Amino acid sequence: MRHNKKFNHLGRTADHRAALLSNLAVALIQHKRITTTLAKAKALKKYVEPLITRSKNDTTNSRRVVFRYLQDKDAVTELFKEISVKVADRPGGYTRVIKLGTRQGDAAQIAFIELVDYNENMSKASKAEAKKTRRSRRSTKKTDAPTVETSETTAEDTKAE
Repeated sequence: MRHNKKFNHLGRTADHRAALLSNLAVALIQHKRITTTLAKAKALKKYVEPLITRSKNDTTNSRRVVFRYLQDKDAVTELFKEISVKVADRPGGYTRVIKLGTRQGDAAQIAFIELVDYNENMSKASKAEAKKTRRSRRSTKKTDAPTVETSETTAEDTKAE
């Protein structure tokens, strides 16, 4: 029976799956965004988010634990120096999976997984700019409203004559 064995095995042995997820995690840390299948992206999200949480506490033990999962000194260094600083105030949800469609050859679901704080297109700064444009639209509506009223009064004046 397979009670409480809910994670995706990805059609691989345990060692092969561990190596695959480790390599994907290293690629994600180095490149900030990778394209892979949807199943691998979802499995990678569960694999890498606890490592990013662990990197917020920069101690020797944390580095050793993360290195045991990644087996790449450069990736561990980048995770603890750059990424952990950028996600320090975020309480979780460090990655985002976005579906891209199907692959031409085998119709596999393709997605990209990215680190949330490294995407400038979806950052909070762009949301602030959107709010500014809303304010300007509201102000234009206020200026348009008196002109409409004056045109109605002039139309009524012409009907009276």
